[in-house]
Amino acid sequence: MLKYTIGFNKRKSEAQEKLVVFNQKKFRFSDWFAEKAIKGVAFLSIAVVILIFIFVFREAFPIFRMDKASTATNTEVLVQESYGGAETETGSSPVEDKQVDNSTVTATPTDRPSTTLLSNTWMPVSDNPRYGIWPLFLGTMKVTLIALLFAAPLSILAAIYTAMFAKPRIREIIKPVIELLAGFPSVVIGFFALMVMATVFQEMFGYASRLNGFVGGIAMGLAAIPIIYTLTEDALTAVPKTYTEASLGLGASRRQTAFSVVLPAAVPGIFAAIVLGIGRIFGETMIALMATGNAAMSSINPFDSVRTLSATIGAEMAEVVFGDTHYSVLFFIGSLLFIFTFALNALAEFYFKNMVIRRYQAKK
Repeated sequence: MLKYTIGFNKRKSEAQEKLVVFNQKKFRFSDWFAEKAIKGVAFLSIAVVILIFIFVFREAFPIFRMDKASTATNTEVLVQESYGGAETETGSSPVEDKQVDNSTVTATPTDRPSTTLLSNTWMPVSDNPRYGIWPLFLGTMKVTLIALLFAAPLSILAAIYTAMFAKPRIREIIKPVIELLAGFPSVVIGFFALMVMATVFQEMFGYASRLNGFVGGIAMGLAAIPIIYTLTEDALTAVPKTYTEASLGLGASRRQTAFSVVLPAAVPGIFAAIVLGIGRIFGETMIALMATGNAAMSSINPFDSVRTLSATIGAEMAEVVFGDTHYSVLFFIGSLLFIFTFALNALAEFYFKNMVIRRYQAKK
């Protein structure tokens, strides 16, 4: 009986070991499949980004071809057409009836598109088209600076209050409400700026142009506040609690701890939030179309109408001729936006965010 019991237990243990091995193999296969699936999706995303990059630059490249002549001489030949080989009523042959006007009409000389990119005039539709992107770039930078000066201080102060001063119940209300603003469509914010903000600011400051860079900058700042606020609040809460406890234990007030200890410690994360906010503002289209006035002016006055790079693409891409010079210039503008926003996002994601993680999470 004892021998039978020992044999049964042995067989049972062997079956259990086989079951464990089978479960482990099955579990490892699931992990392997999940790893490969995630890796495939990641590489597919990278491939899509690379293909977009190649497509945009391929469509923008023709403006740099040197074999594209920029001046043209048009010869108009006026020929009286006749069908058949019979003579006309006057007795002359059809060949004699053809009158050729040897006068030439010379078009206005035009510069090569690549040489006009840095000019101060954006006039793509004219006898002498000019594709100067300088006023567009200046307008984009002006709107971005105004939006950043408006959004960054408000977002950072709101994040400091939420992370350091607000009670848990108030924090649970403030954070979702601010993050909810990120779900608003850009056209809604642009419409609000067009109908309400433009009128209020014009009555307040008394400037002439109702839609200008200031109105567009404030509206874009509203769109950037959720991004800057969320990342700043995450960076502040990522600072180890020992910093706060040590500061308060040494007799510092909560305000001194927030601005002298926690805020300097979270600077890399805050800078990453600002960089991502700049990328969000720089590539905004609908708000720029609706609230800036869309006038390509080389002016540093914030109350003058401006035109941004993204708004130019959105307003003109549907009306250009496929393969035309104007078409290639718009793709060149798109490539500039792509490079700028991609560089900012990569800098914030791979450098500053990892800096925060390496600096603080290891100390917790």
